Amino acid sequence: MRLFWKAAGADRFILERSTYGDQIKYVCLGGIIIATGVMAAIAGGYAFYTIFAPKGNAIDSFKAVEGIASNYDPTDVPTALISIVFGLIWGAIIFNIDRFIVTSTGKGDGTEAITRKELVGALPRIIMGAIIALTISKPVEIRMFKTEIDVALHAKQIKQEQAYKAEIEKVANGEIDKKQAIIREQLNRIARLDSISTVRKADIAYENSHGGCSLKCTEFKNQLVSNQAEVTAIKSDPEFIKVKKDLEALETDKLNKLKESGKVAAGLDGLLERIKLAHEEAGWVISMFVTLLFMTIELTPIFFKLMLIKSPYDYMEENIKELIKADKGIEIQHNFYPDGEGIERDLVINHQVLRILKEKIQLLEAQSALSNEAINAWKHKKQNDINNNPDAYLSEE
Repeated sequence: MRLFWKAAGADRFILERSTYGDQIKYVCLGGIIIATGVMAAIAGGYAFYTIFAPKGNAIDSFKAVEGIASNYDPTDVPTALISIVFGLIWGAIIFNIDRFIVTSTGKGDGTEAITRKELVGALPRIIMGAIIALTISKPVEIRMFKTEIDVALHAKQIKQEQAYKAEIEKVANGEIDKKQAIIREQLNRIARLDSISTVRKADIAYENSHGGCSLKCTEFKNQLVSNQAEVTAIKSDPEFIKVKKDLEALETDKLNKLKESGKVAAGLDGLLERIKLAHEEAGWVISMFVTLLFMTIELTPIFFKLMLIKSPYDYMEENIKELIKADKGIEIQHNFYPDGEGIERDLVINHQVLRILKEKIQLLEAQSALSNEAINAWKHKKQNDINNNPDAYLSEE
């Protein structure tokens, strides 16, 4: 109870002497603030884990949750530990912001009605509370609809993977086709030369079988040697070898990129993508309902304080404040003077400050008077010394 009182910014000394209704009222108020901090810690930790956890196939996580693949552990322990630390820090930050917002919100006019003036005065705190509610609701929302999001995300990852593969095929095949065309042209030349060489070998064999190698047979042999030399030159051509190596490198790179397409598609699994899919899968009505639910939890303490009716706690608190001001010599005259815009301002008189200031002024005045008397006495003494012995104060030089 004392912890909740402290979270609500209530005075334990006064509450212990107040009514039970006041005690419960501030317990509830502090409980809401602490609950908001706890929810912020959970939401912040989950959001941090979603952002920095290793990316993978969304359906694997879905299977693990459903128990289909019991040997699969989707939790990355190092990221989870860091997320817990971040969640605790984030929860503490939100808790302190909420506590400040609630404690700095006045009690209004002490009635249940929330007037327009009260609402305008609380508007900055309401806006801050709404922003905090949004930051809490979105991570919780994607966790609530995780199963549906995983299925939709897996389908999107498959489409992304197919599109990535198609793009790789389109880009890589263009370069591969160019290299293959060059190689094909050289291979066709080699095939033609080999075909001619085969014919010439048959011609030479025929000539040899009919009386030995004649002049024509020698020409066939020379042409055969020339064709074989040309084939060797084509195969050993540095440009031809380079094109073949480039083709192999392109094909290897293409295969590697195709293998990595799954990892690329898995990178689609981010916080923003999950929030988008949560809106698509749940629909704007349910999404808005979840957000409004957290806004209600977050903004309840602010409206709660504006609707509070003055109770014994409030009167005792005001009384203690007045006693402290009286003890410290602080006087406030309300609506004492209008400012330049016609708004009545309070006159604050700090009597202890005035007393010390007056004492200080009198002390300085007394010191100044004594100093003047000392100077006059010294001056009178010196004049007497000069009158009695003027030679001592004169110099012949």
